[in-house]
Amino acid sequence: MAKLVTIYGGAGFLGRYIARRMAKDGWRIRVAVRRPNEAMHVKPYGNVGQVEPVFANIRDDATVRETLNGADAVINCVGTFDVGGKNNMDAVMATGAGRVARLAAEAGVASLTHISAIGADPEGDSHYARSKAAGESAVTEAFPGTVILRPSIMFGPEDQFFNRFAGMSQLGPVLPIFGAETKFQPVYVDDVARAAVLAAEGKAEPGVYELGGPDVNTFRELMQQMLDVINRRRLIANLPMAVGNAAAIGGWLANYVSFGAIPAPVTRDQLRQLKVDNVVAEGARGFDALGIEPQAMEAILPDYLWRFRPSGQYAEIKASARNL
Repeated sequence: MAKLVTIYGGAGFLGRYIARRMAKDGWRIRVAVRRPNEAMHVKPYGNVGQVEPVFANIRDDATVRETLNGADAVINCVGTFDVGGKNNMDAVMATGAGRVARLAAEAGVASLTHISAIGADPEGDSHYARSKAAGESAVTEAFPGTVILRPSIMFGPEDQFFNRFAGMSQLGPVLPIFGAETKFQPVYVDDVARAAVLAAEGKAEPGVYELGGPDVNTFRELMQQMLDVINRRRLIANLPMAVGNAAAIGGWLANYVSFGAIPAPVTRDQLRQLKVDNVVAEGARGFDALGIEPQAMEAILPDYLWRFRPSGQYAEIKASARNL
């Protein structure tokens, strides 16, 4: 019988790529999410019945234990940027991650892969960095053989980074950002999925791997590269952090009074993250140790950002016509 993997958060940005790859490799897949009815897009990744969304709440022992039952491998992709509410960073990325590891060990699961993030630091300035570090600590204590993957910011067709700023560029001649000189090492989401599959299949040594793409760029340089891809000329304005803090407070108030209907454009915790470079640490194990050559942004971005061009899908046709 084919092996079974349970992927917590398997319908999300990274999780869906892992599920697709493991389905092609013949695994049976449980996609454990809080809203299975919103995860039906994963079912066509495999044959009938091969990929199944199931209910699980990472804050609840019973549902986590039930979805672990019989699994040969477990991958935890669950994450959040929420500081408040029941599904906050501590509940999901620290306590929840430890719960998955503890119950996986009790169930005798062969391998556990935990998705963390570059910048995880128990002494970090941001709540996000501290909660990610707390999660790593809880996971390794409960399941010492865990493979922990720390990707830099991930890009791909469903990302909330390049898509978000490309959309903003359509609103006016100025593209405002914070932390323009902060460095990033963006990584293609499917490359991280490849690493997770190797870990689940026992082809990666336990421990921490920091995953970044082949290029390191400042936030400003990333925005300029994005603008070049979508054929738009915009002034990239690096706003002071004081303005960002004011916007974060205003956004929080709007989100609060609207009961979550109005999302905050930026949070104070995200601003704190922008004060620290998000790149692979010197000497850290990474893609090289896994035998993976990460793909560059310029090979991927045009495939999904074309819709933000002034002429959309017809941009290249019009450019070709002008040359006649």
